[in-house]
Amino acid sequence: MNGSRIVGPILAGALIASLGPSAVFILNALLSLGATWAILRWRREVTTRALPAERFFGAIRVGLQFVRQSPPLQAAMWRAALFFLNAVPQMALLPLLARSLPGGNAATYTLLLALMGLGAIVGVLVLPRFRDTYSRNQLVVRASLLNAAAALIVATAPSIWVAAPAMLIAGVGWIGAANTMTVAAQLGLPDWIRARGMAIFQMSMMGGSAIGAAIWGKVAEQTELHGTLIAAALMSSLTAVLVARRFALSDHRPAELQPARDWHAPQADRSMDISRGPVMVTIEYVVEPAKVDAFVALMVESRRHRLRNGALSWELFRDSAEPDRFVEWFLDESWVGHLRQHERLTEADLELRAKKYALHVGETPPRVLRMIAHPLEPLEPLEPLEPSEPQGTKPGESTLYPASRI
Repeated sequence: MNGSRIVGPILAGALIASLGPSAVFILNALLSLGATWAILRWRREVTTRALPAERFFGAIRVGLQFVRQSPPLQAAMWRAALFFLNAVPQMALLPLLARSLPGGNAATYTLLLALMGLGAIVGVLVLPRFRDTYSRNQLVVRASLLNAAAALIVATAPSIWVAAPAMLIAGVGWIGAANTMTVAAQLGLPDWIRARGMAIFQMSMMGGSAIGAAIWGKVAEQTELHGTLIAAALMSSLTAVLVARRFALSDHRPAELQPARDWHAPQADRSMDISRGPVMVTIEYVVEPAKVDAFVALMVESRRHRLRNGALSWELFRDSAEPDRFVEWFLDESWVGHLRQHERLTEADLELRAKKYALHVGETPPRVLRMIAHPLEPLEPLEPLEPSEPQGTKPGESTLYPASRI
């Protein structure tokens, strides 16, 4: 991608100089058609699954729900959005900045953009070495500060000879921050939700870029170009330092995402349509009064795990007549959705279940009920009984509708 940042601007500059700007857009259209052809010819390996594919809108709901219940992914998203919000002006306003330099023209813009791409390639090559020295959190802060410092130099550069090496440095900082946050987001996602999670993460990056370009572009229009770039660089530095502690990035894959090795799928009538639903699951616990607070704390975590795995809703109920009796209740979209919940179980889910069961003091294990919604269809009326047939009536039975049909 960053190699294309070098080749693309150089090729575009040559076309503009020889054939004019229109040739660049024509070539871009042709290359887009070529990319479309390549994608259509791509034959990816299809993974065989025991369960049918999720429905489109249901899959989107589960993806958004997972993000809401995943602090590591939220941290990566916030860091990415704030970084691009304040770092994008040096890209969005680069054409104006190139023109403001002495002798600035399209070739100047081409050179600055290509040098940023080259800096990104250099950053990719040196990044593994820095990962051995700094944590992800420290690496993002340092890369953000490096990018902001380079932006300050570019904003105040008296000539292209000062701005050019600064753009090279900016590329190193840019890729260092963006790549590290992307890796942190990927490590915070299990396999079954990774594509949706990364799509949402990309939305935070692109959304930050779009909002930042609009805001800083308006500021530049109302004030002055170089002052806007300086303000954005200072804001980027301040944001990088302030949010590092509030939205810290983990250096390791969360242990709670380790897939469960030992789990059993719930059983149901073989003739049942697995698309039926919703499915209501209740789990009854008996908890000693002294352990209620510990039990409720576990239930807070249980709620997060259930919703993260796709449950529609979750509640905890307490018996009004027997205060030591609790019912954990959650709703799944369908029976196949309930089966997916079990496929998504992690070792952390099993450990949490063991802790909840350990606080149960009933004579038998917690009672689990899985109930499927039943349609309320009206009964078909029966034909009246013939008067000639002697029919006696019993309490609770109708002469027209026998008790077996009510």
